[in-house]
Amino acid sequence: MNKVQTLALCLFVLSPTFANASEGDVPQYVVEDGKVDKATYNGYRRFHGTCHACHGQDALGSSIAPALVESLKTMDYETFKKTVYEGRQTTDASGAVNAMPSFAIDKNITKHLDDIYRYLSARAADALPPGRPEKIPKKKS
Repeated sequence: MNKVQTLALCLFVLSPTFANASEGDVPQYVVEDGKVDKATYNGYRRFHGTCHACHGQDALGSSIAPALVESLKTMDYETFKKTVYEGRQTTDASGAVNAMPSFAIDKNITKHLDDIYRYLSARAADALPPGRPEKIPKKKS
């Protein structure tokens, strides 16, 4: 582990702003009649503000990063968080190196990571189609 990764891990462990859900508490999306709750909608917005540049529109992947709608079918929440905070480097069958940078110091990601996970989980479960989702209307009191 290099110095940047060590710093990122320390920040993750020591800072409550990096972990909105407690360990073992997996964020859940809400989809009703094709509409989403506020948190899942925020996840859509945050994903498309940063992550889509590599992972593609609607998390469908691109030539430089995998489709997260597929990855989230088998990736648990803790692995998802670890990957976002620490980054990841892999080598494919042809020997090409693929790398995802660490986002541990990007508060636009870390403060909203639970919401991004909610959005991606809904997409991976086919509970949410591609495109901008509508929000569930607020209930009138």
